[in-house]
Amino acid sequence: MAEKVLLGSLEAGGTKMVLATGYADGTIVERGRFDTTTPEETVRKCAEWFADRGVAALGVGAFGPTAVDPASPRFGQILTTPKLAWRDFDLLGTLKASFDIPMGYDTDVNIACLGEVTFGCARGLEDVLYLTIGTGVGAGVMVGGKLIHGMLHPEAGHVLLTRDPRDPMPEGESGCPFHANCLEGLIAGPGVAKRWGGKSASELADDEFAMDLLGGYLGQALMDFILCYAPKKVIIGGGVADHTPIVQVARKKVAEYLNDYLVTPEVADLDSYIVNNSLEGNQGILGGLELARRALEA
Repeated sequence: MAEKVLLGSLEAGGTKMVLATGYADGTIVERGRFDTTTPEETVRKCAEWFADRGVAALGVGAFGPTAVDPASPRFGQILTTPKLAWRDFDLLGTLKASFDIPMGYDTDVNIACLGEVTFGCARGLEDVLYLTIGTGVGAGVMVGGKLIHGMLHPEAGHVLLTRDPRDPMPEGESGCPFHANCLEGLIAGPGVAKRWGGKSASELADDEFAMDLLGGYLGQALMDFILCYAPKKVIIGGGVADHTPIVQVARKKVAEYLNDYLVTPEVADLDSYIVNNSLEGNQGILGGLELARRALEA
């Protein structure tokens, strides 16, 4: 049924909303974009855009933390975001009040993972980790063919790491307002800018020391995630990963840190196991279309 109807996909980000229509086979028909302003104005624009195009179902991937458990009374709400105007805002409920169609809801990183599993380099796999590194760090994790949901969603960006003694950022300082030594605080955009005079990771792509430092932190985290989730593919996206050699550095660090502890075909070929995203930035849009298809057929 969903193959023949127009579906909607919404990547609800902290700085922008990315909208698209398309079909269940991954065909993207039209795209749109709005800046993220106040919750009311932003959701109104998005709802009008989709309603005008007559989509039959909508898949929403939201920035977080957000409540993704359908049994929770807060399902669909944005939680402790630094964007104070959005804190406790009922994103899904407000969208549903605007137009009555089936909707699927998850995190922006989970739908990116779903996009890679459905249409990308993880097609056919049931155990996948998708990590995005940009202004923050997020993870989407699929185990046994299901995206992980529990008390919340994976908040992998806030796992604590051992700080490299060479790190020029003073001890106790970080790019994260909550934790001094978490992955996000050490590797994402704000932490990079704090160390190197406002520079972005892409501006430091040729700086061997910077890439070794950041790649070492990523390698630490990936080793932890590999040991905990046992994914059959690790995919890394986001601006920091897309525009620097950090993934290549992290592969070497993972091999070093694992120290031959795991003997599997995947770990034996880290170049094929730990990879950059494969869908040219469309993984979230495509994952949203798949989420919409599932909502329509539920």
